[in-house]
Amino acid sequence: MLADLRDHDLDLSAATVADGLRHIKTLMQPIYDGLARHQRDQDFWQSDETRWMVFVQDEQHPSQAWSLFVMRSADTIVFLLEAQRTHDVPQRYLEDRAGILEVDRASIYPAMRQVKDGRVVLALCWAHQRRDFVHLLVAWQDQPTVVAWAGAWLERIGQLFAANKSRVHVRDDPTAFAEQDRVVRAQVASIAQQRDAELHRTDLHPACRKALESLERHWAGLTVFVDHPEVPMDNNAAEQSERGPALGRKNYYGSGARWSGQLAAFMFSILQTLPMWNLSCQRWLTAYLQACAEAGGVVPANPEAFLPWNLSVEQRQAWSLKTASRPAPSDDNTS
Repeated sequence: MLADLRDHDLDLSAATVADGLRHIKTLMQPIYDGLARHQRDQDFWQSDETRWMVFVQDEQHPSQAWSLFVMRSADTIVFLLEAQRTHDVPQRYLEDRAGILEVDRASIYPAMRQVKDGRVVLALCWAHQRRDFVHLLVAWQDQPTVVAWAGAWLERIGQLFAANKSRVHVRDDPTAFAEQDRVVRAQVASIAQQRDAELHRTDLHPACRKALESLERHWAGLTVFVDHPEVPMDNNAAEQSERGPALGRKNYYGSGARWSGQLAAFMFSILQTLPMWNLSCQRWLTAYLQACAEAGGVVPANPEAFLPWNLSVEQRQAWSLKTASRPAPSDDNTS
């Protein structure tokens, strides 16, 4: 990056750039904190975590392999950089909040204090559960009986996804929703009956039995969506939020200091939240950093005014992703 800048006749030292980025972290702290406060006050979240390297090593952090957690709600995405991948991270983040947290089957989430107290209900991801049956197709492809059995289960799960999608589509129509809700509940009951019946078979293949035992063990979390149609059947949205950082990690490996890792978490959070509010990252950043410059290179007196939900109508229009040169989407879906 510095070499590229020199090609444009801007010769900067690495120390100068690093010091500037460290200062930007201070400027972004109140925005990041505002996103976290707003998100915690909601009652449904999705979470996931991935590896993130931080190339520092001391007594408190013996390993350079840290974890980058993501917390996603309907209108906010917040990343948390932590030295360990433990239940303490989401537990500390959610504080005393109550609600539903959608996750994969990682063991760290049931260990949360809020889950044990019953304040947070864990909704589990059907996409992860489905993979057990996909793996059977691959691992036992030389046994047609197992392949056919796994295929039948994938078909059942696919039908449940389709039924729930239809149910969510008509949530605003009480009559249509009630009818589709009965379909979903009937399919859930049918899957449970099929699972229990097959678990009683003495001739069931051990690999198939293992998949069904996992389905039974996670059933309470997998069926949270039934009574809460606002909860998706899968946790794909959270995993997709991690995709950008994960791909970036392959290019620049991680962070060279704890503060730079925190800056990365701040910027991942801000730059993924802004588009959820139809805001241009470049326009918002230009306006906010200009306000910091006018304040003397420090945080403006009222940084909360730059949070997406506090913007004026004029600011929303000026910083919108839509531009005058871009045609509006066609209502008839013919474009």
